[in-house]
Amino acid sequence: MAGEESGIDEQMVTVPVIADGAPPGSQHHTLKYSLLGPSLTKSGQDGVDQKKVSEVIYNASRGSKFFNNEETKDKTLTVKINRILAKKRELQRVEEQGGLKKELKKADEYIAELEYGRDLSQAVVHVDCDAFYAAVEELDRPELKDLPFAVGQGVLTTCNYHARKFGCRSGMAGFVAQKLCPDLIRLPLNFEKYTAKAKEVRAILELYDPRFESSSIDEAYLNITQYCKDHDMDPEEAVAQMRAQVYEECKVTISAGIAANAKLAKICSNKNKPNDLPTRKVNGVGRVFERELDAIGIKTCGDLYPQRHYLQRLFGEKAFEFLMGVYLGLGRTDIRPAEEFERKSVGTESTFHDMSDPKELRDKLRWTADELEKDLQRTQFKGRTLVLKIKLHTYEVFSRQVQPPKAVYTADDLYHFSLPMFTKLEKEMPGMKLRLMGLRCTHLVSMKKGDVDFFGRARQPTSGVLREASSDDAHSAKVDEDGWQIWPDDEFEDAARQERLDDEAELERLSQDVDAASKEILSYNPDGGPSDYRRYGNGFAWRSILEEERTKGEEGAQSDRPAIEQWICPICSVPQQADERAFNEHIDGCLSRQTIKEIVKSSDDDTAERPSKSFLNPVSASTAKRKRGRPPSNGNSGKEISGGDKRPKKAFFT
Repeated sequence: MAGEESGIDEQMVTVPVIADGAPPGSQHHTLKYSLLGPSLTKSGQDGVDQKKVSEVIYNASRGSKFFNNEETKDKTLTVKINRILAKKRELQRVEEQGGLKKELKKADEYIAELEYGRDLSQAVVHVDCDAFYAAVEELDRPELKDLPFAVGQGVLTTCNYHARKFGCRSGMAGFVAQKLCPDLIRLPLNFEKYTAKAKEVRAILELYDPRFESSSIDEAYLNITQYCKDHDMDPEEAVAQMRAQVYEECKVTISAGIAANAKLAKICSNKNKPNDLPTRKVNGVGRVFERELDAIGIKTCGDLYPQRHYLQRLFGEKAFEFLMGVYLGLGRTDIRPAEEFERKSVGTESTFHDMSDPKELRDKLRWTADELEKDLQRTQFKGRTLVLKIKLHTYEVFSRQVQPPKAVYTADDLYHFSLPMFTKLEKEMPGMKLRLMGLRCTHLVSMKKGDVDFFGRARQPTSGVLREASSDDAHSAKVDEDGWQIWPDDEFEDAARQERLDDEAELERLSQDVDAASKEILSYNPDGGPSDYRRYGNGFAWRSILEEERTKGEEGAQSDRPAIEQWICPICSVPQQADERAFNEHIDGCLSRQTIKEIVKSSDDDTAERPSKSFLNPVSASTAKRKRGRPPSNGNSGKEISGGDKRPKKAFFT
């Protein structure tokens, strides 16, 4: 089922592949396509001349540092594509000589395995609010309804459909959009307003799937299988009811796609012909991967099958598995709150005006460490690996990483271990001038406490619902130890999202440069952290907001939660779990230890009266500082006590 935004075919721009040795100017054909930006596939642009749009962007940004960096990246990608093409020609030669049978067999067996595990029993829905920020602004300013306007200053976060007809779209530099549509009205962001409206929408979604998954502020996945069963409804009826309810109660419209898995549901909310779908329309295929696929003749998802035996050799095993899943329209069916997904990293970064003073840069590094500590404390993680990222004023990006001797999370440690990496970069690039700095922790270790501590004392339970692996899950897809599906999609979707965010950050900075030159005053504070778009226009930021919201909810729930029942041990006075058998065993242990203590005490008394006939060997004050197992200095470690019996071992807890 497709929603209101379905059926849009964007005019695609031909991307020629440049042969080695071609004149530099010819590479600008691909550069122009690249400059179209991360949201080329946005709907509402039917009939827009994308070639004209690309010319406007090209001419507007030519000569800037951003443009020069994009030109360099485009040339590098062209070289890589030429290598891919050379490798493909070699594979074709081998195939003509009767080779690649093993690769073809492997591809067909993998496709058969995926087909065999296809799960068509679930009703997964992808919901996307239509031009969300713009729609919310229209509620307060209805006079904008028939005018072209956008939300966002440096980079547009949302455009209404009147603006999209001119080629304007989210993720586009504001000054470029103004050239495409001179009458465009640009409004500043009001994220508090959008968050409030998003909560209203989420309250309705929760009625259909209490464990729905928010992928951004205006986008979510639901599994409505159980809802349809409980209410004896078809998925189409349930979604039609949900869309009507959202519009009636929240006054915004939503598009929705229904399918057997999340991947197809997202596609269906825009278009329902997967085999004819341009590869760029697939979540996980960014502009770089799109161009690589296009170079070998894969323009649509249907083009993947004829070249299935080349893919692993050209792009690697993970890409092969990802693309085969794309071809078959397979994806995950487990839908869960975004904050329950396993975190792979926690990081923070910020852009700022060009900075080269060593002291200022170190102050910025310290500030970044302080900000990362806050995020690590909030998410309750520490990292075994620390990554430093910088971006030069030329837009070149460099990163270094280190593995500290311990997992780190405090600002002091983060700064202490990142400073040597930064100092080394300074030596490698004397006089370096930065415009971005970031720190990130990976290989995370959870700092969350369990329900019972080392001594068996109860803690307040942590939240997080994990389901057990079912036979159906194990049959249809790989699962991890907690029973959640493992798909190669995640890595590619994260990479495509990061590529998009990097593009938008660079456009944001370019916009600031251009607007500053024209003396336009903006509300953006480049030294106050990341741009508005990076903070609010992506799934990574939204996840952090959901985590904060959930933490506050847990704190409130804990105050209302009845205290965990515990029994106090009459011997050691330590609270114990309220379990009769375990409690009796603990008391028996305490009584045994108490008896031993009394024997030791009486022995000490005897020793005081008869010092020449000591019952037990004296223990020096430094015993606690010696390593376990090391004999004491008087050499009596192995001395036997009277009667020929060895000294009884003390219990661990005495």
